Amino acid sequence: MAATAAIDDEEGKRRKAHGMLKLYYGINDEGKSSEKLLDPTDIDGVHFNPELYLTKLRKEKSLAELMDIEADMVRQIRALDSDMQTLVYENYNKFISATDTIRKMKNDFKKMEDEMDGLATNMAVITEFSASISSTLQERHQHITKLGGVHTLLRKLQFLFELPARLKKCIELGAYVQAVSYHAKARSVLHQYQHMPSFHGIQTDCQAIMAGLADTLRQRFRDPSSSPQDLSECVELLLSLEEPAHLLCDEFLSHGRGRLASHLSELEGASDILEFVDRGCGGFISDACLLAASYQSLFCKEPGSTAQMAEEKLTKFLDELSEGYFELVEKRLREEKNLGDNSLLVRALDRFHRRLQAPSKLVPGCSFNRRGTEIVVRAAQERLSQYLQALKEFFQGCITDVRQALAAPRVPGKEAPALGDLLAVLSGSVLNQIKSVLASVHLFTAKDVAFSDKPYFKGAFCSQGVREGLIVAFIKSVCQSARQFCDSPGEKSANTPPMLLLLLSRLCLDYETSTISYILTLTDEQFLGQDHSPVTPVSSLCSLARSTAQTLLNQYVKSQGLVISQMLRKSVETRDWVTTIEPRNVRAVMKRVVEDITGVDVQVGLLYEEGVRKAHSSDSSKRTFSVYSSSRLQGRYAQSYTPSAPLDTNLLSNIQKLFSERIDIFSTVQFNKVSILTGIIKISLKTFLECVRLRTFGRFGLQQIQVDCHYLQLYLWRFVSDENLVHCLLDEVVGSAAHRCLDPAPMEQSVIEVICERG
Repeated sequence: MAATAAIDDEEGKRRKAHGMLKLYYGINDEGKSSEKLLDPTDIDGVHFNPELYLTKLRKEKSLAELMDIEADMVRQIRALDSDMQTLVYENYNKFISATDTIRKMKNDFKKMEDEMDGLATNMAVITEFSASISSTLQERHQHITKLGGVHTLLRKLQFLFELPARLKKCIELGAYVQAVSYHAKARSVLHQYQHMPSFHGIQTDCQAIMAGLADTLRQRFRDPSSSPQDLSECVELLLSLEEPAHLLCDEFLSHGRGRLASHLSELEGASDILEFVDRGCGGFISDACLLAASYQSLFCKEPGSTAQMAEEKLTKFLDELSEGYFELVEKRLREEKNLGDNSLLVRALDRFHRRLQAPSKLVPGCSFNRRGTEIVVRAAQERLSQYLQALKEFFQGCITDVRQALAAPRVPGKEAPALGDLLAVLSGSVLNQIKSVLASVHLFTAKDVAFSDKPYFKGAFCSQGVREGLIVAFIKSVCQSARQFCDSPGEKSANTPPMLLLLLSRLCLDYETSTISYILTLTDEQFLGQDHSPVTPVSSLCSLARSTAQTLLNQYVKSQGLVISQMLRKSVETRDWVTTIEPRNVRAVMKRVVEDITGVDVQVGLLYEEGVRKAHSSDSSKRTFSVYSSSRLQGRYAQSYTPSAPLDTNLLSNIQKLFSERIDIFSTVQFNKVSILTGIIKISLKTFLECVRLRTFGRFGLQQIQVDCHYLQLYLWRFVSDENLVHCLLDEVVGSAAHRCLDPAPMEQSVIEVICERG
């Protein structure tokens, strides 16, 4: 630490001295001359005036400050003297060191010059000796060269004369490569001098020997038990013996066909799809790559017509043989019906697609890559179709569970399942199933999957496959399945529980308000990041869901109205209204009607909001009598039964209808409880009215209708949006009964009220 501090102190002094020199010479940090200061009182400036500086100090400073300035100035002068002395010492040492270096360089260069002079003298002597030796050996060199040429020629002639024997010996020993090499060396010479009898004989013997060798090689080449190395060696030797290349290509490929075909037969025993792909890739694809590599190394070494011919044959061979493999792969993929673990299929397809890259790169002309991609695409499409069918079946299963829950017998002491709970379970189950399917399908587009970067999986698979073909198609299927409970004739629509229609209508309405938007947003976030192709807008699906919900709700209103209408119709048609006794109670069917409508009100209230009602009058439960009271009936119909007043009651009734508001029985139902109950009550009372118009009444029959209608008025007005609607319909019922009464004698209002209160 002390040494480091000393070094830092020395470095600081050196920098300070250097700064003083720069300041003395007027140089700034950039190495440029600084501007001259014109202030005469600036002690560091060029125009410094000591007298002015002292005068200024005496005027501005006190005695204590002057003494401090003097002490500081003395300290700076001493520091400058010390720094200047240090700088002089350092520069002096460097100058002495430079002088010594220059002196040594002079001595070294003198020695080097002497050595160079000696080297030049030695080179001159060597050159002189070399010239003398060359001139002395010139004659002998020419003679030696001539003798060397003769010796080489004799060795070649000896090799040619011994060639047949050498070839036979190599063949006997199995050294076929050496034999072919010997023959290749001598072939051109023998062909050139074949006109000479001696060389012609050697050529004839060699050709016979090599023909026998070629036959032997062909037999080995055609032997099914030959290894790939033996085949390659045979082909190389036969090509060296100038055998036709196209025949060798055909035989080589024919030999490989059987081996590759054997791999296809081994694929039948694979247990799962991943094992199947591994077997195919490890057997068929690997051997196909080895075959192609060996074939190309033998026949496609040098570019030319032969290499082009060989490449075309190889491409055609691989395309033909791979058809069987690809057919087996597609057949096996079609057998994959298990949707539980989609990752196994994706891993198998990924491995299959990766392994096909090797033969595609090895033989660019073959269709391995294209066919493999097509198979993967079709497998993905088939899997989407399977998931769509599975979603449809799951939804149908959920509907079946709901129907069973609604139709199950009620255990005493145990409440029936609430419609709200059934709706929540149904909606949640379907939504969770959709999320599960999306998670499974998303594996096809994972980044670590080789084929996920293909254009199809970045575009059409995401937009047209997943979004349109799976999610949008399922949403449409849900709406279509729900509509079938309304549109299909026969037993299905007749046996559909009305509560199921109500629940499905609420489900479709929830889909329209939020679920469809949520599902499609989730799908778009996962699959449409890179694709912008046109897709079905959310608004159109929401419109479809809303229209389906409206259809289901209308059907529910009709179904419930039909149930109550059947009770009212049977109660009217099965009674003899002419001979009935005087009414003492409200008929039980009217009580049942009120109970059923109350039950419907509770059911609908579990799924739909209350809705808006018109303001009710304070005497809603008694307003009916203001229209069909005894006095009014007597005033309206008494004259028709007196001889002196033949007034047409039909005319009076029709005149009254002209001034009453028309009631649309089958109008569109709104998505609220009041509108639904209003529709059911309108259908029921309209049926009651039409049944009354077809019957004939006696006095007591008319009075019974009065009592029943008053009882209905007491309870039904609170369920509808406008109490006048119930008021008008019940008024028409009583009026129609009075019109068809043989002895129209209405019951007193007070008596009716007593009977209804007691009932």
